Amino acid sequence: MTSQPLTTLVVIPTYNESTTLPLTLDRLREAVPYADVLVVDDNSPDGTGAVADRIAAQDSQVHVVHREGKQGLGTAYIAGFRWGLERDYEVLVEMDADGSHRAIDLPRILAQLDLYPDAALVLGSRWVSGGRTENWPASRQAISRVGNTYVQLALGLPLGDATGGFRAYRANALRALDLGSVASEGYCFQVDMVWRIHQSGAQIIEVPITFVEREAGESKMTGGIVREALVNVTVWGAKHRALQVRDLTATGFGHLKDAVQNLRH
Repeated sequence: MTSQPLTTLVVIPTYNESTTLPLTLDRLREAVPYADVLVVDDNSPDGTGAVADRIAAQDSQVHVVHREGKQGLGTAYIAGFRWGLERDYEVLVEMDADGSHRAIDLPRILAQLDLYPDAALVLGSRWVSGGRTENWPASRQAISRVGNTYVQLALGLPLGDATGGFRAYRANALRALDLGSVASEGYCFQVDMVWRIHQSGAQIIEVPITFVEREAGESKMTGGIVREALVNVTVWGAKHRALQVRDLTATGFGHLKDAVQNLRH
């Protein structure tokens, strides 16, 4: 007798993804038929919201949230998480609409939550053994690799791919976070979330995936997103290292005090 799968909501933010969203949803519904989907559309000028509505009208497991305008990836995911938590889903997944995240990789990501009951977050990783990219320009690969190396060094995160956006959270882990204080976007949003999970002491697991360069539409990556990530990670890292130095100093003084007291006795 097999156990029931965890109730799962896949959150897909969209902005001008009318050509890629239908195929993404078809592949997703085939790969993980028990999962529900929430499309969070930021009033896409190309009519993505209307496309999502038509699909939802034919599939009761697809839902759509319409926002007034382009408000950014981070706030879209937070809105999706809140929607899912209010409806008591057990797992919430981040996934892109442009086809770069392969739906066939999602079952392996979700399986880790069954294998590791204490895991709070499973990351689909491009930069661990078995992970790879397809048709990705060398410049994007370099930015991603350098960015992840910087995150590892600055924050001490023992992860190969802290910036990836294909991941599954256990709902209880999200409930334990202050989602209202998350204001990061792009790469920075992904690092912000995984950093908060890591600081809580919860278990994080990485699963190798294949990341595919989008075949249609335009990348949402901008210089501003990269700069935000660099600045925020630097600030978080400086605070983290300062706390480490403080703790080490306090420990050192404590040992010195004990040694002096022992000598006196």
